[in-house]
Amino acid sequence: MKHKIYTCLEVSPIIAAAKDKNFDKALQSNVSVIFLLGAKILSIKEQIEAAHKAGKYLFVHIDLAEGIGKDRFGIEFLARSGVDGILSTKTSLIKAAKDFGLITVQRFFIYDSQGVDNIAEILPSTGPDFVEMMPGVVGKVIKRFSRCGTPVIAGGLIETKQEVTGALSNGAFAVSTGKEELWHL
Repeated sequence: MKHKIYTCLEVSPIIAAAKDKNFDKALQSNVSVIFLLGAKILSIKEQIEAAHKAGKYLFVHIDLAEGIGKDRFGIEFLARSGVDGILSTKTSLIKAAKDFGLITVQRFFIYDSQGVDNIAEILPSTGPDFVEMMPGVVGKVIKRFSRCGTPVIAGGLIETKQEVTGALSNGAFAVSTGKEELWHL
């Protein structure tokens, strides 16, 4: 199944990250894969059936699920319910999902270079099928909050002059970096 999902994403690389309120719109969209954020135990089986009927693969973000245990039993419940895969930030849940034959997406929030190093150490032990790196668009967030009146300092993963100027051009008031070469700009 991993190969089928990979092929679908090569052809159409957009994934619908949907909640209950826009799940039906995701079903009607052109995407092949839906990440269900905030799945509920009382409606998950129907949502899995609806996704499959619409020809979509459904992944449940287990960390955000309501009423579904964030443990092996919750993973087993989802597997028995027919979900195609899970998303999680938790290594133990990724490993459990793999044991139940589910496709796995391990989600990481990137804050700084130490976090990047930690990811490099974690990935070989968990072996997820896919990795989701977040946030995908930092410049947009800087721009949004720079308009709020409180000066924004952009920090984390700033390693080049272009990244400094990019953050500043998006409205950052200042930039913090551990790269000593950039301290002399």
